[in-house]
Amino acid sequence: MGFFSFTKEIAMDLGTANTIIISDGKVLVDEPSVVALDRRTEKMIAVGGKAKMMYEKTNQNIRTIRPLRDGVIADFNACEQMMRGLIKKIHSGSNLFTPSLKMVIGVPSGSTEVELRAVRDSAEHAGGREVYLIYEPMAAAIGIGLDVLAPEGNMIVDIGGGSTEIAVISLGGIVADKSLRVAGDELTADIQEYMSRQHNVKVSERMAERIKIQVGAALTDLGDEAPEDYVVHGPNRITALPMEVPVCYQEIARCLEKTVAKIETAILQALEETPPELYADIVHNGIYLAGGGALLKGLARRLTDKINIPFHVAEDPLHCVAKGTGIALKHINEFSFLM
Repeated sequence: MGFFSFTKEIAMDLGTANTIIISDGKVLVDEPSVVALDRRTEKMIAVGGKAKMMYEKTNQNIRTIRPLRDGVIADFNACEQMMRGLIKKIHSGSNLFTPSLKMVIGVPSGSTEVELRAVRDSAEHAGGREVYLIYEPMAAAIGIGLDVLAPEGNMIVDIGGGSTEIAVISLGGIVADKSLRVAGDELTADIQEYMSRQHNVKVSERMAERIKIQVGAALTDLGDEAPEDYVVHGPNRITALPMEVPVCYQEIARCLEKTVAKIETAILQALEETPPELYADIVHNGIYLAGGGALLKGLARRLTDKINIPFHVAEDPLHCVAKGTGIALKHINEFSFLM
């Protein structure tokens, strides 16, 4: 036992904000896409949740990196180390040899050849023997439970951390798509800038993310779903004295308006490019929202009112791409769209 190499099959949603690894239909890793490196040796100190705890809190000997920006690899070495560290978490300690890996990885639909090659190379350097890539909106559609091989139009809007992927899918292919480098990170940056400008308080990226989760909204009138105000603590931008600022969802909705409007426009552009027969299917089936951005309060209602097509938030929006990637891994010979 353990003297022979064996192949382990894993599916990975390599996201800007979080990386999820699935094997045998189970989520084995769901960790932030962050790695901490020693500045002097470039060796990995921590990965995932532990590295996220260090983020924006390090000393001069440690640097924390988010290796992906806008949905693509920004730091090749850090990404490889992060993937290696996260994959290590799923290996049982009983084997004498590390298994060779058969991997399917979700990638943005707007990725260039160079970006696709970077993901493939990182995966191979992290131990992948057979590496397949799948476009994220296709994986999200499969994860939601849609029949992507049917002669029917389905539309997915996957709002991740670094990119928004919009795709119309029919017969196992993407008919019309828009890949927007505007998503959760942009919303977080909007909040940071707003708090600085409007309230004169400095907030970290992590604090801005907490504000987004607690009181982030796409509408200024949420009715019964309105969250309570969130109290933000931080230093005054000018005096550095501590401040306590209550923030309501209405002001955050106004501060996110421009970014949400960009996503709205991209959805309309994808619909313009959709053939009439598939457009009719989409009006009938509705449009599915996936990714962390789908959880923005009031977003589905706003888009439904604006576009006059029902928008449905997927049952488990954070794990749709990962689940779909896992299903694609099981049916690798049936899906010709795997790269």
